[in-house]
Amino acid sequence: MRTQLARTWLLWLLLLAAVSPSWAATFTVTVGGSTGSSDGYGTNPVLAFSPRNLTITAGDTVMFTNAGGSHNVAADDGSFRCAQGCDGHGGSGNISPAAWSSTVAFNQAGTFPFHCEAHGSMGMTGSITVQAATPGNVPITGGFTGAWYDPIQGGHGILMEVLPSGQLFAYWFTFNPDGQQAWFGGTGPIVGNSATVTVDLGTGGRWIPNFNPATYVLNPWGTLTFTFTDCAHGRVDFSSTYGTFGSNHMDLVRLTEPVGITCP
Repeated sequence: MRTQLARTWLLWLLLLAAVSPSWAATFTVTVGGSTGSSDGYGTNPVLAFSPRNLTITAGDTVMFTNAGGSHNVAADDGSFRCAQGCDGHGGSGNISPAAWSSTVAFNQAGTFPFHCEAHGSMGMTGSITVQAATPGNVPITGGFTGAWYDPIQGGHGILMEVLPSGQLFAYWFTFNPDGQQAWFGGTGPIVGNSATVTVDLGTGGRWIPNFNPATYVLNPWGTLTFTFTDCAHGRVDFSSTYGTFGSNHMDLVRLTEPVGITCP
C-alpha cells in the first residue's frame, strides 16, 4: 500500500520537474575517420559519411560525429552548417579536426543533401530523406506538455508532460459516471505518433488531517491513448474496465503552454 502511495507522489514530483525539450528518435552519422591498421587507427583517411544516405521521420534528429580528419557537415541548401556546434545556434560550422559532435533536428519532410566543405568535391557527400509522420498525426514531443481540454466540455481536462525517458505522464481531472469528482492517470511509452498511458484511479482518500494511507488504494482503470494533429489539437481514446466509464474518445485543444516550451 505504501509503495503504491509513494509511486503516486513520485509521479506528482515528476510533473513539477524540468521539462524535456523534445522526444524523437536520434540517428548517428559518422564523419570521416581512417583505416589501415587492425586497431582502427590507421593512416588512410576515410573521406565519407557513414551511413551516406539515411531515411528518418519528421521530428527525428541526426547526430553527426567526427571520427577523424578535418571536416564539417553543410547542407546543400544552407539550412545547417555544423562542426563544433552549428552556425546560428551558438556554435561554429567551420571545418575542424576536433572530435566534434553536432545534432540537427529535421522537422519538415523532404530530401536534404549535405557535404563536407573540405572534401565534397572528392565524394564526401550524403543525404537525409525525411518522411512525413503518419498522415493526420504528428510526433509527440516535449512541446505537447501542458493542460488540454475539450471546449464543449468545460470543467474537466488533462495535464500532460513528456518525460526525458520517452514516457508520457498524463492525469485526467474529471468526474465519474455518477457525477462525483474523480482523477486518474499514469505514464506510458511514446511510440511513433501516439502514446498509450496505463491508468490507475485512487480511492479511499480523505482530506487532511484525516488522510489515512492504509485506506488509499490504486485501482487499475484502463488506458488512455493520445494522438495529435498539430500543436494545438489532439484526441484521447479511452478504454476503461473500472466501473461504468466504458470506452470512447474526447477531442482535445491546448489550454496552457509552459514558459520556455516550443512546439514544432
